[in-house]
Amino acid sequence: MAIATTESYAAMLDAAKAGGYAFPAINITSSSSVTAAIQGFAEAESDGIIQVSVGGGQYASGSTIKDAVVGSLALAAYARVVAEKYGVTIALHTDHCHKVYLEEWLKPLLKIEAESIASGNGPIFNSHMWDGSSVPMDENLAIAEELLELSQAAHTLLEIEIGVVGGEEDGHSAEVNDKLYSTPEDGIATIERLGLGEKGRYLTAMTFGNVHGAYKPGAVKLRPEILGDIQSAAAEKFGKDKPFDLVFHGGSGSTAEEIATAVSHGVVKMNIDTDTQYAYTRPVVDHMMKNYDGVLKVDGEWGNKKAYDPRAWGKLAEAGMAARIVEACEQLGSAGKKI
Repeated sequence: MAIATTESYAAMLDAAKAGGYAFPAINITSSSSVTAAIQGFAEAESDGIIQVSVGGGQYASGSTIKDAVVGSLALAAYARVVAEKYGVTIALHTDHCHKVYLEEWLKPLLKIEAESIASGNGPIFNSHMWDGSSVPMDENLAIAEELLELSQAAHTLLEIEIGVVGGEEDGHSAEVNDKLYSTPEDGIATIERLGLGEKGRYLTAMTFGNVHGAYKPGAVKLRPEILGDIQSAAAEKFGKDKPFDLVFHGGSGSTAEEIATAVSHGVVKMNIDTDTQYAYTRPVVDHMMKNYDGVLKVDGEWGNKKAYDPRAWGKLAEAGMAARIVEACEQLGSAGKKI
């Protein structure tokens, strides 16, 4: 078991949909967070998804370089080597590509992957997300059509967003208003343009009040029953039960009931970033505060190398993040699920 192939990724998603569970999709920004994510999935005995955003890719390339393609490829290469040791299957995904980043990030990655396929090798990532939530619906779907064709050549899946996720992520923000709720008409229009799989498989992030960032349960009005309405309307029109493979964005602070309802309506992937960021950082803060005079050279002393060695607090950070991923796997039902 290691990084998913095109076929094993499809098998993961099929198993989740048939089994009524979903995979956590964990954002990564560094080799340490890659290790933490894979460790968490292994501890939960769950296959899983790790994903890199444009900001994560820029950071991973070096804070003075900020090349999202380079950083994304570097994280994928590291994950491919490390994942071999953990006994679970890990899918690689790129997250939230807005229109401004298409030409400098997503399309170059798809081109590299198509060239890899043409050379007899596999793709680097298993799927990529086009986020057209900030453009008109017709333009969103037109670009999605183009990217779906490119994804076919790259042997990857495409994730799209229909509707708007509120809040802020990677410098992109959206207001919290009625645009946060997708409609059955949106779902039907999506299938009319992108098909039911004959043009290539795709994942769909339908929005039901989702907001990026940190918030308490109840602070945001989630209506996951909307997903059921969309699936039912599309099933009636096109004759296929639960035609959409759905993605849950902006899930931090969601209640267990909201998550369970969303999964029951066909969610197979749930993005988790804010919660794992905190879970990674919190143990580091604890270590620094408890070892203040060790991590700093206070009053002319020399500190304690064992305290400020990055490995000392780094492994605590990774353990904290891994524990939060185990919790997510248990909540989404993927714990103990391996293809």
